[in-house]
Amino acid sequence: MNTYEWAPLRVVPRVDRGECVNVGVLLYCRHAVVLTMRLAFDVDRLRALAPEADLDEVALAVHAWPRVVAGEGPAGVLSPGERFRWLTAPRSTVVQAGPVHTGLTADPEAEVDRLLSRLV
Repeated sequence: MNTYEWAPLRVVPRVDRGECVNVGVLLYCRHAVVLTMRLAFDVDRLRALAPEADLDEVALAVHAWPRVVAGEGPAGVLSPGERFRWLTAPRSTVVQAGPVHTGLTADPEAEVDRLLSRLV
């Protein structure tokens, strides 16, 4: 079993209100050297919470996260752990990671799928 860290990826259409919709899960397992994520961006849920939100812009921002996880662009110089820390750092943006949690798993890829189905 390996320890892992995970955080929900959420859309916060109005940061001043603090309401959010979970749209994915980010998972980092240092021992297995795994940084991965899964997305399930439900436009209807977001529209119900924030009908005024620019859904195209939000979708672009959400779909940029997997590229950072993969190490594309400037993030490519960072280790998986550094990318996880950068992605989960607190920020006041429309797309942000929620709090970081920990767990134990033998299979990080199966765990991120389990978390996605449970939380999103």
